[in-house]
Amino acid sequence: MTFKELLTEIFTWWNGQTLGTRFYTWRLGQRVGEDEFGNVYYQTKDGARRWVIYKGEADASKITPDWHGWMHHRVDSPPTAETYRPRDWQKPHKPNMTGTAAAYRPKGSLASAEGRPVVTGDYDAWTPGS
Repeated sequence: MTFKELLTEIFTWWNGQTLGTRFYTWRLGQRVGEDEFGNVYYQTKDGARRWVIYKGEADASKITPDWHGWMHHRVDSPPTAETYRPRDWQKPHKPNMTGTAAAYRPKGSLASAEGRPVVTGDYDAWTPGS
């Protein structure tokens, strides 16, 4: 661990883990697995508590659907203990892109590269009693 990484861990909670989380994980955590994005999942030895240590910035939308069910106690076994296969209709996981250059900007949005469509004047405003 570099000095910069140590300072980041001490003074920020949104990058990876804090010192308290590192100590708790070292003392009580049992590593369960890792997803394709590098997030590492843990649980207590009795399985009562489950948590994730994110790779990079902490963002809950980085948890993939297969791990989401396990994290929220919807399934007992983690994806690493079974042969999880996504359904044919499922798209690959993509974290929330809001606030980034890759955010969704629909046609007509002020943030869209296409700009707003020209007003044609074909709209008649509603007036009461008409």
